[in-house]
Parts: sequence; C-alpha cells; structure tokens
Amino acid sequence: MKKEHQDLTKEERIKKEIQRLKRLFKNMPKETMNRVLSLITNAAFMTITLEDLQETINREGTVSEYKNGENQFGTKKSPEVEIYNTMVKNHMSIIKQLTDLTPQGPPPKAPEPDAFEKIILRRGKGG
Repeated sequence: MKKEHQDLTKEERIKKEIQRLKRLFKNMPKETMNRVLSLITNAAFMTITLEDLQETINREGTVSEYKNGENQFGTKKSPEVEIYNTMVKNHMSIIKQLTDLTPQGPPPKAPEPDAFEKIILRRGKGG
C-alpha cells in the first residue's frame, strides 16, 4: 500500500481512486461518463483490492500449505494469487473499455506541403 494511503480506510481509498479515474477520463462526453460510472467504480474497487492483494502476496508469498486428513499435506498456489490473477484480467478489461470510449484528440493536421509539392500542386491547377 502506498504510504499516503496508510491512514485511509479502504472505502476512502476507493473514493480517491474514483476521483482519479474520473479526472483521467475527463474528456469522455458527459452522457457517456454517466453510463460508465459503474465501470469506473468497479475499476476503482479492483485497483485498491489489487494493491491490498499485492501487499499480502509480497508479505506471505505465492504458496500456502494445506492439510487434508491425517497424512495428506503439501503446498499449493495461495488463494490471494488465485484472486489476484482473476481480478487483474477483469481490471484490464474494464480499463480497456473505458479507454475505448474516450474520444481521441483532434485529428492530426496534414503536413504542410514542401516547396516541390507546392510546384506540383500549382501545375495541376493550371498555374
């Protein structure tokens, strides 16, 4: 977890992330923004949850021990890793959807013709 977020509750961190995402996608038309607010809210929740899962995985590792019955025991992928792997894919999908809905900047201007191109263009116009 980032140092600036250590004193905040999970809900407060999610609200801050929602505001950050809204700023990031501020060029989205207002009508579209109103329709995708749930995507932004879910993306914010996932971002914060993924941060928490990363912290747990870093602290406890990617493997956990299990015991089934008297003599059956071993190691397996930790539940946090399973959840993280699933959630990170969903998070990337939501961010892609939001990015795809955001209008791109103005179309690039055609480059100014150089001197040779100007001569060619003039000849085509009868000049």
